[in-house]
This record gives sequence, C-alpha cells and structure tokens, in this order.
Amino acid sequence: MAAPQRLIDRMLTAWHQRAIVLKALSFGVIGVVNTAIDLSVFLLAYSVFALPLIPSNVLAWLLAMSCSYVMNSTITFARESGRKLRWRDYGTFAISGIAGVVANTTTLVVLSYWMPVLAAKLVAIGVSFLVNFTLSHFVVFRSRERSARGSDSVNP
Repeated sequence: MAAPQRLIDRMLTAWHQRAIVLKALSFGVIGVVNTAIDLSVFLLAYSVFALPLIPSNVLAWLLAMSCSYVMNSTITFARESGRKLRWRDYGTFAISGIAGVVANTTTLVVLSYWMPVLAAKLVAIGVSFLVNFTLSHFVVFRSRERSARGSDSVNP
C-alpha cells in the first residue's frame, strides 16, 4: 500500500475512534500558548528590532516550535512519547515543522499584500496549525514500540 494511502487510512481510523478530537483539543490549547510565543517574538523582532519579515517569522517559529515539542511530548502525545524528550524526536518534530513554517510564511507573505501584516500573521498561524497537527499526530508521534534509548533522551 502506498504511503499516502496508509496515512489516509490512519486518519480515518483515528477519526472514527474520536481520540483525534481530544488530541486536537489539547494540541489547540497548547497552540494558544505557542501562538502567544510566536506572535510576541514575531512582533518584537519585526516591530521593535526592525528585522525583516521572513527572519522575524522564522525566529518566532523556532522558539514556538521548541516549546510546542516539549508541551506536546509531555501532554498531548504523552502516551506515544512516554513523556520523554528525545533529540531524535525533537529533530523529527522540527523537520516536520518545516512544512508548517513554509505554509505559515507563504501565507503570511502572500496575504501581507492584501491585508495588514498582523491580520496576515493570524491567518498564517491557523494554516500552520492544520499542517502541524496532521504531521504531529500521524507522523511524529504515531503509536509505535519504543526501545529504551537512554543516550537518545534529552532528560537522562
């Protein structure tokens, strides 16, 4: 079976089990915290320090993404992660987050031509939420057997 079909099958199964709804709510609450981090860092970098639009957005994303990994590993996807922070999982989370930041930045830049930057940023955050949750749930934190990887853990 092709990888896209397996992903679609997992999404349908999770939706039918409704576990995805609770995880999406938890992910959303954590997302509110991360949105505050993202928006604060973005506005500080862009408005106060006068960094260009894209570097301000990427810096804000990097800090918010790091906080998101910690909170989602210990709360939303605690069962899948074993509540352990692992460098490998952080790397996978960051790599999958690149799709979110590309969606976010593309939306921000395109919409900034037709609306105020702040409004464009808020829409961009919504777009990246959809991309990030889908990848987190079905790729990064999917259920799988974990072997003991003490040297791979952030917290020994």
